[in-house]
Amino acid sequence: MPIEAAREALSLLALRVVPFTAELAYSAAELRTNTRGLGLSLGDRACLALAASEHREVLTADRKWQDLDVGVDVRVIR
Repeated sequence: MPIEAAREALSLLALRVVPFTAELAYSAAELRTNTRGLGLSLGDRACLALAASEHREVLTADRKWQDLDVGVDVRVIR
């Protein structure tokens, strides 16, 4: 999909885009040790770091996240 089409499609969803700051990057890096066995990606850990920083729960379809113990409430949606 061309980038402009992607931007237009995403703008319809009214999502809030959050910069991946150095603080979030360090938080995601710290999660590596506790999540290594589950094979979480940097993107997965970035999601968890953001949720932790904003005191929010995480919604996921990835069942392996339900066993995480990283200080974030995880809700598996299917």
